[in-house]
Amino acid sequence: MATHTAAPSPIPPNTAGTARSDSGATAPRSVDSEEHGEQPVVSPEETAANWTPPSWEEVVREHADRVYRLAFRLSGNKHDAEDLTQETFIRVFRSLASYRPGTFEGWLHRITTNLFLDMARRRSRLRMEGLPEDTDRIPGRGPSPEQVFQDTHLDPDLQAALEELSPEFRAAIVLCDVEGLSYEEIGATLGIKLGTVRSRIHRGRQLLKSALEARRELTREETA
Repeated sequence: MATHTAAPSPIPPNTAGTARSDSGATAPRSVDSEEHGEQPVVSPEETAANWTPPSWEEVVREHADRVYRLAFRLSGNKHDAEDLTQETFIRVFRSLASYRPGTFEGWLHRITTNLFLDMARRRSRLRMEGLPEDTDRIPGRGPSPEQVFQDTHLDPDLQAALEELSPEFRAAIVLCDVEGLSYEEIGATLGIKLGTVRSRIHRGRQLLKSALEARRELTREETA
């Protein structure tokens, strides 16, 4: 799996108070980071009196690709991934001044995943589309549109099977089997107990396997 994905540039801080609705309109979004327990876990040994929070530009430069890639794998389509990425960095910007040294990547995982779950709960069904033909409009330097597609897309059958999982199972599977987080990190990200993490991953893998087998059987019948 490649590690360099061109992510859309997050909106600048002075326009971070709004985000697109499902209809494309601009509407205010809540930015209360405490709502999802999004304050990063503090490691005492990392805390230093002279520590200075990173700038907005540093956070975007170092983490935008990772956040966008996770958002895409969770949501399955470019537009939702862009919205999730933008909203994640809005929340980061609003909380950056009060951020304490800790697991920054874990904090970003937690915000992005919780935003996805909120989005999923608001919808009667999830749109799990492939990357549309206007891929070349994704901002970013370096990777070509073809490379972006390869980096963000999973195997088509696997992506389609993930679509059939509930958001909670999908998040657990993506964080574990795609992003490579430990059970403990997943528990911290989702705010659930370790036993619940194990249960969701175990059940999610069973459902995923069944969905994959069903799709492959259908493919064999269609090509017979």
